[in-house]
Amino acid sequence: MAHIDYFFATVSPYTYLAGTRLEEIAHKYGATVAYKPLDVLTLFSRTGGVKPAERHESRKEYRLQELRRQAAKADLKLNLQPMFWPTNPAPSSYAIIAAAMAGGGDLGGLVHGYCRACWAEERNIAEDEVVRDVLAAHGFDPKLADSGLLLGAETYANNLEEAVSRGVFGAPFYIVGQERFWGQDRLDDLDLHLAGKL
Repeated sequence: MAHIDYFFATVSPYTYLAGTRLEEIAHKYGATVAYKPLDVLTLFSRTGGVKPAERHESRKEYRLQELRRQAAKADLKLNLQPMFWPTNPAPSSYAIIAAAMAGGGDLGGLVHGYCRACWAEERNIAEDEVVRDVLAAHGFDPKLADSGLLLGAETYANNLEEAVSRGVFGAPFYIVGQERFWGQDRLDDLDLHLAGKL
């Protein structure tokens, strides 16, 4: 059975644009998924990337065009300049880590729910009320937002270190064995790889 390590950031528009395609692909091949939220801005600084706010104007302009096009292709609503971005991704990430440990809900839906809240619903995923609401909406106990803080913080930091050590430099990022796939636009390649065609 294949296993996918999924490194992502709840404030990443590209993680949002991945939708729930990873879960569909994993289901198709009976693959397991380990969800590994991380601090993508710190990842950029550790791996030679540049934070969006510090990029050259031409890159900023291209990013907005690309986001608009990718959202249209994915048929997902996307606010190019959301009210609550950038925001602190830690609370939503800690909640995902706690939910993964607790089980019982829709983990893939939870990840997408936080991303959608940020990029399509004008909600601040750093706020306790939003964190709890999205947990409940995907079948998890909202109290996980409180109980998982210590473990969440430790795991969140460890995810970043693991990502750096395994060659991850952006989000979303998918690893199967030694094969690495960067970006939601590489999900078709991940699908083909799991099918043994790539």
